[in-house]
Amino acid sequence: MASIFSRIIAGELPGHFVWRDELCVAIMTIEPVRPGHVLLIPIEEVDHWDDLPESLATHLQGVARKLAKALKTVYQCQRVTLSIVGLEVPHTHLHLWPINQMGDVHLSQASIADQGALASEAEKIRQALAG
Repeated sequence: MASIFSRIIAGELPGHFVWRDELCVAIMTIEPVRPGHVLLIPIEEVDHWDDLPESLATHLQGVARKLAKALKTVYQCQRVTLSIVGLEVPHTHLHLWPINQMGDVHLSQASIADQGALASEAEKIRQALAG
């Protein structure tokens, strides 16, 4: 059975995309820790990040860097955190979100976001990526 992320990537479920290429996508998470919280997901379903083919892991890191620079531009933050947890969905995904202090890092602060707010944040990030 396809993961929820594969279903979003295939267009079976809605998602606010900020990046898409032949190997991965980045979408707004529906449970952001802070505005700008994105998930970077390989199209190939790989459960554990340490099982990713080396070339795909390298590609994800490169895209994560581009996303981080866009997030810094949009949110004027001190840092962008990168986290790989992987317990909630058995499909590798990297969390990235803007932070200014250590208290901004905790996933326990996540809450369901308004779809309109997610769409607005996604547009800001896409513009920064294009710029």
